[in-house]
Amino acid sequence: MGEENLDTRWLAELTEQSQDLNSDALRITREALVEYEQQPQPRRWWRRGGAVAALAGGAVLLGGMPRAAAASTDIQALQTAASIENLAVSVYTTAAGLPFIKDGNKTVAAFITKTTAQHQAHAQAFNAAATQAGGQAQNAPDPKYDAIVKQKLPSIKTPADVVSLAITLEDTAAQTYTSYVSKVTDVQLRKLFGSVAPVEAQHRSVLLAVQALLAGNDAGLIAIPTDLAKLPAAAGSVGIPDAFYPTTNASPITEGAVQ
Repeated sequence: MGEENLDTRWLAELTEQSQDLNSDALRITREALVEYEQQPQPRRWWRRGGAVAALAGGAVLLGGMPRAAAASTDIQALQTAASIENLAVSVYTTAAGLPFIKDGNKTVAAFITKTTAQHQAHAQAFNAAATQAGGQAQNAPDPKYDAIVKQKLPSIKTPADVVSLAITLEDTAAQTYTSYVSKVTDVQLRKLFGSVAPVEAQHRSVLLAVQALLAGNDAGLIAIPTDLAKLPAAAGSVGIPDAFYPTTNASPITEGAVQ
């Protein structure tokens, strides 16, 4: 099925839904960052950790963890998340410049442009939280997946190849942030990761649907409304393959941390 046969109304509606979800997520994210900055700052003990450790016999605890360890974990999680977002921005920006995307379906190109902006906003949010916690901003891409992307880029020849790579990145982001909700120590950071994870999951959902459409041969069914009786059985589930989002492939907290 060629790109020119895609009914752009369908993808335009999904793009609009993605933007709405991201707008809600960014509102929650902004609120979490403000509350994170305004609350008392016991997280900044690492700046005076030696003295505190000496005074408390080296056993200053936060929720059962040494405070210095807890701070380091939170900062590393934020930096790794930023590195994943940086890579996503790089991949989508590269994809937008490919001839078969740039000169192809305008709605697909618009989806890529909007999604790129969303990832840029997510990276800024994670870096803002990391610096508020006393850490460094992470402006480099995730090293593990950057290597994978560099290996795959020369073989990308079609929109389907771009979609496949993007699905991998979005799924990694969604799994990682879902996992981090239970791993970071600060409640506002849990809210931050919890607000961004569903946006990445929805990106993946849209891309899975696009992937199925690119591989299909029933272009006439890609419409709103459509002939429900003729839709393949998988049409209602291809974009939501998981009842509960998995975390098996979540990136380790240290993976993209500033070294």
